[in-house]
Amino acid sequence: MTTELSTLSNGLRVATDRIDTVDTVALGLWVDVGTRHEPAEINGAAHFLEHMAFKGTERRSAAVIAEEIEAVGGHLNAYTSRESTAYYAKVLKEDAPLALDILADILQHSIFDPAELERERTVILQEIGQANDTPDDIVFDYFQECAYPEQAMGRPVLGSPEIIRRIRREQIVGYLRDHYAAERMVLAAAGNLDHDKLAALAERLLSGLPRQRPVVAEAARYRGGERRIERDLEQLHLVLGFPGLELDDPDYYAASVLSTAFGGGMSSRLFQEIREKRGLVYAIHSFVHAYRDSGLFGIYAGTGEDEAAELMPVLCEETARLHDGLRESELARAKTQMKAGLLMSLESTSARCEQMAQHMLIHGTPFDPVDIVRRIEAVDAAAIGRVVERWRSAPPTLTALGPARQLEDFDRLQARLNG
Repeated sequence: MTTELSTLSNGLRVATDRIDTVDTVALGLWVDVGTRHEPAEINGAAHFLEHMAFKGTERRSAAVIAEEIEAVGGHLNAYTSRESTAYYAKVLKEDAPLALDILADILQHSIFDPAELERERTVILQEIGQANDTPDDIVFDYFQECAYPEQAMGRPVLGSPEIIRRIRREQIVGYLRDHYAAERMVLAAAGNLDHDKLAALAERLLSGLPRQRPVVAEAARYRGGERRIERDLEQLHLVLGFPGLELDDPDYYAASVLSTAFGGGMSSRLFQEIREKRGLVYAIHSFVHAYRDSGLFGIYAGTGEDEAAELMPVLCEETARLHDGLRESELARAKTQMKAGLLMSLESTSARCEQMAQHMLIHGTPFDPVDIVRRIEAVDAAAIGRVVERWRSAPPTLTALGPARQLEDFDRLQARLNG
Protein backbone atom coordinates (compact mmCIF):
# COMPACT_ATOMS: atom_id res chain seq x y z
CA MET A 1 0.00 0.00 0.00
CA THR A 2 1.14 3.54 -0.80
CA THR A 3 -0.73 5.79 1.60
CA GLU A 4 -0.39 9.53 1.97
CA LEU A 5 -1.99 12.06 4.29
CA SER A 6 -2.25 15.81 4.17
CA THR A 7 -4.37 18.51 5.80
CA LEU A 8 -5.99 21.39 3.93
CA SER A 9 -5.93 25.00 5.12
CA ASN A 10 -9.39 24.65 6.69
CA GLY A 11 -8.44 21.49 8.61
CA LEU A 12 -9.98 18.86 6.30
CA ARG A 13 -7.82 15.74 6.11
CA VAL A 14 -7.05 14.06 2.78
CA ALA A 15 -6.00 10.40 3.00
CA THR A 16 -5.20 8.35 -0.10
CA ASP A 17 -4.20 4.81 -0.97
CA ARG A 18 -2.55 4.62 -4.37
CA ILE A 19 -2.98 1.45 -6.45
CA ASP A 20 -1.25 1.71 -9.84
CA THR A 21 -2.58 -1.62 -11.14
CA VAL A 22 -6.24 -0.56 -11.41
CA ASP A 23 -8.09 1.84 -13.68
CA THR A 24 -10.59 3.16 -11.14
CA VAL A 25 -10.76 5.48 -8.15
CA ALA A 26 -13.11 5.24 -5.18
CA LEU A 27 -13.37 8.44 -3.20
CA GLY A 28 -15.68 10.11 -0.74
CA LEU A 29 -16.20 12.51 2.11
CA TRP A 30 -16.85 11.04 5.55
CA VAL A 31 -18.34 13.24 8.26
CA ASP A 32 -17.79 12.44 11.93
CA VAL A 33 -21.44 12.94 12.90
CA GLY A 34 -24.49 10.72 12.70
CA THR A 35 -27.75 9.80 14.37
CA ARG A 36 -26.40 9.99 17.91
CA HIS A 37 -25.62 13.68 17.39
CA GLU A 38 -29.27 14.61 16.71
CA PRO A 39 -31.59 16.17 19.28
CA ALA A 40 -34.45 13.77 20.03
CA GLU A 41 -37.04 16.05 18.46
CA ILE A 42 -35.38 15.81 15.03
CA ASN A 43 -34.34 12.14 15.09
CA GLY A 44 -33.81 11.18 11.46
CA ALA A 45 -32.44 14.58 10.38
CA ALA A 46 -28.95 13.23 9.59
CA HIS A 47 -30.43 10.61 7.27
CA PHE A 48 -32.89 13.12 5.75
CA LEU A 49 -29.97 15.47 5.04
CA GLU A 50 -28.08 12.67 3.32
CA HIS A 51 -31.06 12.16 0.99
CA MET A 52 -31.46 15.87 0.26
CA ALA A 53 -27.81 16.31 -0.70
CA PHE A 54 -28.56 14.62 -4.03
CA LYS A 55 -31.68 16.70 -4.79
CA GLY A 56 -30.10 19.71 -6.43
CA THR A 57 -27.49 22.41 -5.94
CA GLU A 58 -27.04 25.95 -7.18
CA ARG A 59 -25.34 24.55 -10.32
CA ARG A 60 -26.95 21.15 -10.78
CA SER A 61 -30.45 19.78 -10.61
CA ALA A 62 -31.06 16.32 -9.14
CA ALA A 63 -31.33 14.95 -12.68
CA VAL A 64 -28.06 16.58 -13.76
CA ILE A 65 -26.22 15.12 -10.77
CA ALA A 66 -27.34 11.63 -11.78
CA GLU A 67 -26.68 12.22 -15.48
CA GLU A 68 -23.14 13.60 -15.01
CA ILE A 69 -21.90 10.71 -12.88
CA GLU A 70 -23.56 8.03 -14.99
CA ALA A 71 -22.39 9.61 -18.26
CA VAL A 72 -18.86 8.55 -17.28
CA GLY A 73 -19.99 5.12 -16.06
CA GLY A 74 -19.56 5.99 -12.40
CA HIS A 75 -21.89 5.74 -9.44
CA LEU A 76 -22.64 7.97 -6.49
CA ASN A 77 -24.11 7.01 -3.13
CA ALA A 78 -24.26 7.80 0.59
CA TYR A 79 -25.15 6.30 3.95
CA THR A 80 -25.86 7.42 7.49
CA SER A 81 -24.86 5.50 10.60
CA ARG A 82 -25.13 6.27 14.29
CA GLU A 83 -21.70 7.91 14.39
CA SER A 84 -20.86 9.01 10.84
CA THR A 85 -22.25 9.99 7.45
CA ALA A 86 -20.60 9.26 4.11
CA TYR A 87 -20.94 10.56 0.54
CA TYR A 88 -18.89 8.59 -1.96
CA ALA A 89 -18.35 7.75 -5.63
CA LYS A 90 -16.50 5.28 -7.83
CA VAL A 91 -15.29 6.27 -11.29
CA LEU A 92 -12.63 5.60 -13.87
CA LYS A 93 -9.33 7.21 -12.87
CA GLU A 94 -9.63 10.08 -15.37
CA ASP A 95 -13.01 11.07 -13.93
CA ALA A 96 -11.95 11.48 -10.29
CA PRO A 97 -11.93 15.31 -10.61
CA LEU A 98 -15.57 15.24 -11.77
CA ALA A 99 -16.57 12.97 -8.88
CA LEU A 100 -14.89 15.24 -6.34
CA ASP A 101 -16.49 18.31 -7.92
CA ILE A 102 -19.95 16.76 -7.55
CA LEU A 103 -19.31 15.70 -3.96
CA ALA A 104 -18.02 19.16 -3.06
CA ASP A 105 -21.02 20.74 -4.76
CA ILE A 106 -23.68 18.71 -2.95
CA LEU A 107 -22.08 19.26 0.47
CA GLN A 108 -21.63 23.02 0.09
CA HIS A 109 -24.25 24.26 -2.35
CA SER A 110 -27.38 22.12 -1.98
CA ILE A 111 -30.51 24.29 -2.18
CA PHE A 112 -32.98 22.07 -0.31
CA ASP A 113 -35.78 22.89 -2.70
CA PRO A 114 -39.10 22.70 -0.77
CA ALA A 115 -40.81 20.67 -3.49
CA GLU A 116 -37.93 18.17 -3.60
CA LEU A 117 -37.98 17.99 0.19
CA GLU A 118 -41.65 17.01 0.24
CA ARG A 119 -41.05 14.31 -2.36
CA GLU A 120 -38.10 12.96 -0.39
CA ARG A 121 -40.13 13.02 2.81
CA THR A 122 -42.50 10.56 1.13
CA VAL A 123 -39.59 8.41 -0.03
CA ILE A 124 -38.15 8.22 3.50
CA LEU A 125 -41.53 7.28 4.94
CA GLN A 126 -41.63 4.48 2.38
CA GLU A 127 -38.13 3.45 3.44
CA ILE A 128 -39.27 3.27 7.06
CA GLY A 129 -42.28 1.22 5.98
CA GLN A 130 -40.04 -1.17 4.07
CA ALA A 131 -37.80 -1.60 7.13
CA ASN A 132 -40.85 -2.31 9.30
CA ASP A 133 -41.94 -4.94 6.78
CA THR A 134 -38.52 -6.63 6.97
CA PRO A 135 -38.46 -8.33 10.37
CA ASP A 136 -34.86 -9.55 10.19
CA ASP A 137 -33.88 -5.91 9.64
CA ILE A 138 -36.10 -3.97 12.03
CA VAL A 139 -35.41 -6.35 14.92
CA PHE A 140 -31.92 -4.82 15.13
CA ASP A 141 -33.42 -1.36 15.66
CA TYR A 142 -35.55 -2.77 18.46
CA PHE A 143 -32.43 -4.41 19.91
CA GLN A 144 -30.47 -1.15 19.80
CA GLU A 145 -33.30 0.73 21.51
CA CYS A 146 -33.58 -1.95 24.20
CA ALA A 147 -29.84 -1.92 24.89
CA TYR A 148 -29.71 1.90 25.01
CA PRO A 149 -33.21 3.03 26.05
CA GLU A 150 -34.24 6.70 26.11
CA GLN A 151 -30.95 8.00 24.72
CA ALA A 152 -29.42 9.04 21.42
CA MET A 153 -27.55 5.77 20.82
CA GLY A 154 -30.81 3.84 20.96
CA ARG A 155 -32.73 5.91 18.42
CA PRO A 156 -33.21 4.62 14.83
CA VAL A 157 -31.15 6.02 11.97
CA LEU A 158 -34.24 6.50 9.79
CA GLY A 159 -36.21 8.28 12.51
CA SER A 160 -39.87 7.68 13.27
CA PRO A 161 -42.76 8.36 10.85
CA GLU A 162 -44.15 10.93 13.29
CA ILE A 163 -40.95 12.99 13.31
CA ILE A 164 -40.29 12.64 9.59
CA ARG A 165 -43.81 13.91 8.81
CA ARG A 166 -43.30 17.11 10.80
CA ILE A 167 -39.59 17.88 10.40
CA ARG A 168 -39.06 21.25 8.69
CA ARG A 169 -36.65 22.37 6.01
CA GLU A 170 -34.93 24.83 8.34
CA GLN A 171 -34.25 22.05 10.85
CA ILE A 172 -32.45 19.97 8.24
CA VAL A 173 -30.49 22.97 6.97
CA GLY A 174 -29.70 23.83 10.59
CA TYR A 175 -28.37 20.34 11.24
CA LEU A 176 -25.99 20.74 8.28
CA ARG A 177 -24.92 24.20 9.43
CA ASP A 178 -24.34 23.13 13.03
CA HIS A 179 -22.63 19.79 12.46
CA TYR A 180 -20.69 19.73 9.18
CA ALA A 181 -17.20 21.23 9.44
CA ALA A 182 -13.85 20.54 7.78
CA GLU A 183 -12.07 19.38 10.92
CA ARG A 184 -14.74 16.71 11.42
CA MET A 185 -14.39 15.41 7.86
CA VAL A 186 -12.07 13.15 5.90
CA LEU A 187 -11.65 13.00 2.13
CA ALA A 188 -10.54 9.43 1.46
CA ALA A 189 -9.60 7.93 -1.89
CA ALA A 190 -8.18 4.65 -3.16
CA GLY A 191 -7.14 3.67 -6.66
CA ASN A 192 -5.02 4.96 -9.52
CA LEU A 193 -4.55 8.53 -8.34
CA ASP A 194 -2.03 11.25 -7.55
CA HIS A 195 -2.29 12.42 -3.94
CA ASP A 196 -0.90 15.90 -4.48
CA LYS A 197 -3.22 16.61 -7.40
CA LEU A 198 -6.25 15.38 -5.47
CA ALA A 199 -5.31 17.45 -2.41
CA ALA A 200 -4.77 20.56 -4.54
CA LEU A 201 -8.17 20.08 -6.19
CA ALA A 202 -9.78 19.53 -2.79
CA GLU A 203 -8.19 22.74 -1.51
CA ARG A 204 -9.89 24.63 -4.32
CA LEU A 205 -13.26 22.86 -4.25
CA LEU A 206 -13.79 22.47 -0.50
CA SER A 207 -12.45 25.75 0.82
CA GLY A 208 -15.99 26.91 1.57
CA LEU A 209 -16.39 24.43 4.42
CA PRO A 210 -16.12 26.04 7.85
CA ARG A 211 -13.13 24.90 9.87
CA GLN A 212 -14.84 23.92 13.09
CA ARG A 213 -18.27 23.24 14.61
CA PRO A 214 -18.45 22.23 18.29
CA VAL A 215 -20.47 19.01 18.39
CA VAL A 216 -21.51 17.24 21.57
CA ALA A 217 -22.74 13.64 21.64
CA GLU A 218 -24.82 12.24 24.47
CA ALA A 219 -22.85 9.50 26.23
CA ALA A 220 -23.95 5.93 25.51
CA ARG A 221 -25.23 4.12 28.61
CA TYR A 222 -25.85 0.41 28.14
CA ARG A 223 -28.84 -0.75 30.19
CA GLY A 224 -30.11 -3.98 28.66
CA GLY A 225 -33.43 -5.67 29.30
CA GLU A 226 -36.02 -7.25 27.04
CA ARG A 227 -38.59 -6.31 24.44
CA ARG A 228 -41.00 -8.78 22.86
CA ILE A 229 -43.15 -7.70 19.92
CA GLU A 230 -45.90 -10.11 19.02
CA ARG A 231 -46.52 -10.11 15.27
CA ASP A 232 -48.24 -12.60 12.97
CA LEU A 233 -45.12 -13.93 11.24
CA GLU A 234 -44.01 -17.35 10.08
CA GLN A 235 -40.69 -16.98 11.87
CA LEU A 236 -39.55 -15.62 15.21
CA HIS A 237 -36.65 -13.19 14.85
CA LEU A 238 -34.60 -12.65 17.97
CA VAL A 239 -31.41 -10.89 19.01
CA LEU A 240 -29.62 -11.71 22.25
CA GLY A 241 -26.81 -9.39 23.26
CA PHE A 242 -24.40 -8.14 25.91
CA PRO A 243 -22.28 -5.06 26.59
CA GLY A 244 -19.33 -5.03 24.21
CA LEU A 245 -16.18 -3.00 23.63
CA GLU A 246 -15.39 0.49 22.43
CA LEU A 247 -13.64 0.97 19.11
CA ASP A 248 -10.30 1.84 20.68
CA ASP A 249 -10.39 -0.84 23.38
CA PRO A 250 -7.22 -2.98 23.35
CA ASP A 251 -9.41 -6.10 23.18
CA TYR A 252 -11.51 -4.92 20.22
CA TYR A 253 -9.91 -7.44 17.87
CA ALA A 254 -10.33 -10.18 20.46
CA ALA A 255 -14.08 -9.50 20.43
CA SER A 256 -14.09 -9.75 16.64
CA VAL A 257 -12.16 -13.03 16.71
CA LEU A 258 -14.57 -14.39 19.33
CA SER A 259 -17.57 -13.41 17.21
CA THR A 260 -16.07 -15.10 14.16
CA ALA A 261 -15.44 -18.34 16.04
CA PHE A 262 -18.80 -18.30 17.78
CA GLY A 263 -21.09 -17.37 14.90
CA GLY A 264 -19.12 -16.09 11.94
CA GLY A 265 -19.50 -18.84 9.38
CA MET A 266 -20.61 -22.38 8.62
CA SER A 267 -17.83 -23.84 10.79
CA SER A 268 -18.77 -21.70 13.79
CA ARG A 269 -20.15 -23.14 17.00
CA LEU A 270 -23.60 -21.63 16.59
CA PHE A 271 -24.05 -22.75 13.00
CA GLN A 272 -22.81 -26.27 13.64
CA GLU A 273 -24.61 -26.91 16.91
CA ILE A 274 -27.90 -25.08 16.37
CA ARG A 275 -28.50 -25.29 12.64
CA GLU A 276 -26.58 -28.31 11.41
CA LYS A 277 -26.93 -30.70 14.35
CA ARG A 278 -30.35 -29.67 15.65
CA GLY A 279 -32.06 -27.94 12.71
CA LEU A 280 -33.54 -25.29 15.02
CA VAL A 281 -32.89 -22.25 12.79
CA TYR A 282 -32.57 -21.21 9.20
CA ALA A 283 -30.23 -18.31 9.96
CA ILE A 284 -27.95 -17.62 12.92
CA HIS A 285 -24.87 -15.47 13.39
CA SER A 286 -23.07 -13.38 15.98
CA PHE A 287 -21.84 -9.81 15.57
CA VAL A 288 -19.85 -7.00 17.14
CA HIS A 289 -21.09 -3.40 17.09
CA ALA A 290 -18.40 -1.07 18.44
CA TYR A 291 -18.81 2.66 19.06
CA ARG A 292 -16.64 5.48 20.39
CA ASP A 293 -17.72 5.00 24.00
CA SER A 294 -19.61 1.71 24.10
CA GLY A 295 -20.28 -1.49 22.21
CA LEU A 296 -22.45 -4.57 21.79
CA PHE A 297 -21.82 -8.27 21.28
CA GLY A 298 -24.88 -10.00 19.92
CA ILE A 299 -26.44 -13.07 18.35
CA TYR A 300 -29.23 -13.07 15.75
CA ALA A 301 -31.40 -16.12 15.12
CA GLY A 302 -34.44 -16.74 12.94
CA THR A 303 -36.51 -19.75 13.91
CA GLY A 304 -39.97 -21.28 13.52
CA GLU A 305 -42.66 -20.95 16.17
CA ASP A 306 -42.48 -24.65 17.03
CA GLU A 307 -38.69 -24.53 17.49
CA ALA A 308 -38.53 -21.32 19.53
CA ALA A 309 -38.99 -22.91 22.95
CA GLU A 310 -36.19 -25.41 22.29
CA LEU A 311 -33.87 -22.84 20.75
CA MET A 312 -33.38 -20.51 23.72
CA PRO A 313 -32.03 -23.09 26.22
CA VAL A 314 -29.55 -24.34 23.61
CA LEU A 315 -28.53 -20.79 22.66
CA CYS A 316 -28.01 -19.86 26.30
CA GLU A 317 -26.04 -23.05 26.94
CA GLU A 318 -23.71 -22.38 24.01
CA THR A 319 -23.24 -18.78 25.10
CA ALA A 320 -22.51 -19.74 28.70
CA ARG A 321 -19.93 -22.27 27.44
CA LEU A 322 -17.83 -19.37 26.13
CA HIS A 323 -16.73 -18.76 29.71
CA ASP A 324 -14.61 -21.90 29.23
CA GLY A 325 -12.85 -20.25 26.29
CA LEU A 326 -12.24 -21.39 22.72
CA ARG A 327 -10.40 -24.47 21.57
CA GLU A 328 -7.00 -23.78 20.02
CA SER A 329 -8.31 -24.96 16.65
CA GLU A 330 -11.29 -22.59 16.87
CA LEU A 331 -9.10 -19.65 17.76
CA ALA A 332 -6.66 -20.37 14.92
CA ARG A 333 -9.45 -20.84 12.39
CA ALA A 334 -11.20 -17.60 13.40
CA LYS A 335 -8.00 -15.59 13.16
CA THR A 336 -7.28 -17.03 9.72
CA GLN A 337 -10.82 -16.18 8.58
CA MET A 338 -10.42 -12.59 9.73
CA LYS A 339 -6.99 -12.16 8.16
CA ALA A 340 -8.16 -13.66 4.87
CA GLY A 341 -11.23 -11.43 4.81
CA LEU A 342 -9.09 -8.36 5.41
CA LEU A 343 -6.51 -9.23 2.78
CA MET A 344 -9.16 -10.17 0.19
CA SER A 345 -10.86 -6.81 0.76
CA LEU A 346 -7.65 -5.08 -0.35
CA GLU A 347 -8.51 -6.13 -3.90
CA SER A 348 -11.40 -3.63 -3.89
CA THR A 349 -10.79 0.11 -4.22
CA SER A 350 -14.16 0.79 -2.57
CA ALA A 351 -13.28 -1.34 0.46
CA ARG A 352 -9.86 0.26 0.79
CA CYS A 353 -11.38 3.73 0.58
CA GLU A 354 -13.94 2.87 3.28
CA GLN A 355 -11.28 1.34 5.52
CA MET A 356 -9.08 4.39 5.13
CA ALA A 357 -11.91 6.79 5.95
CA GLN A 358 -13.16 4.92 9.00
CA HIS A 359 -9.65 4.46 10.39
CA MET A 360 -8.98 8.18 9.99
CA LEU A 361 -12.23 9.11 11.74
CA ILE A 362 -11.67 6.72 14.64
CA HIS A 363 -7.90 6.74 15.14
CA GLY A 364 -6.68 9.76 13.16
CA THR A 365 -4.12 7.72 11.24
CA PRO A 366 -4.11 6.02 7.81
CA PHE A 367 -5.30 2.42 7.59
CA ASP A 368 -2.42 -0.07 7.87
CA PRO A 369 -3.38 -3.71 7.09
CA VAL A 370 -0.03 -4.99 8.36
CA ASP A 371 -0.78 -3.53 11.78
CA ILE A 372 -4.33 -4.94 11.75
CA VAL A 373 -3.03 -8.43 10.91
CA ARG A 374 -0.53 -8.13 13.76
CA ARG A 375 -3.34 -7.23 16.19
CA ILE A 376 -5.44 -10.17 15.02
CA GLU A 377 -2.54 -12.58 15.38
CA ALA A 378 -1.88 -11.30 18.91
CA VAL A 379 -5.32 -12.38 20.16
CA ASP A 380 -4.92 -15.20 22.68
CA ALA A 381 -7.02 -17.16 25.14
CA ALA A 382 -6.56 -14.55 27.85
CA ALA A 383 -7.95 -11.80 25.63
CA ILE A 384 -10.96 -13.94 24.72
CA GLY A 385 -11.55 -14.51 28.43
CA ARG A 386 -11.48 -10.78 29.16
CA VAL A 387 -14.11 -10.12 26.49
CA VAL A 388 -16.48 -12.78 27.83
CA GLU A 389 -15.97 -11.63 31.42
CA ARG A 390 -17.37 -8.20 30.53
CA TRP A 391 -20.75 -9.77 29.91
CA ARG A 392 -21.14 -10.32 33.65
CA SER A 393 -21.09 -6.57 34.27
CA ALA A 394 -24.65 -5.90 33.09
CA PRO A 395 -27.88 -7.72 32.23
CA PRO A 396 -28.31 -9.16 28.73
CA THR A 397 -30.53 -7.62 26.08
CA LEU A 398 -33.19 -9.73 24.38
CA THR A 399 -35.40 -8.57 21.54
CA ALA A 400 -37.91 -10.90 19.89
CA LEU A 401 -40.22 -10.14 16.97
CA GLY A 402 -42.92 -12.54 15.77
CA PRO A 403 -44.55 -15.43 17.67
CA ALA A 404 -42.63 -14.57 20.84
CA ARG A 405 -45.05 -16.14 23.33
CA GLN A 406 -43.13 -19.43 23.10
CA LEU A 407 -40.03 -17.95 24.75
CA GLU A 408 -39.35 -18.50 28.42
CA ASP A 409 -39.30 -15.51 30.77
CA PHE A 410 -36.35 -13.14 31.04
CA ASP A 411 -35.32 -14.17 34.57
CA ARG A 412 -35.05 -17.81 33.48
CA LEU A 413 -32.95 -16.76 30.50
CA GLN A 414 -30.56 -14.82 32.75
CA ALA A 415 -30.24 -17.81 35.06
CA ARG A 416 -29.28 -20.04 32.11
CA LEU A 417 -26.67 -17.55 30.92
CA ASN A 418 -25.10 -17.39 34.37
CA GLY A 419 -24.81 -21.17 34.47
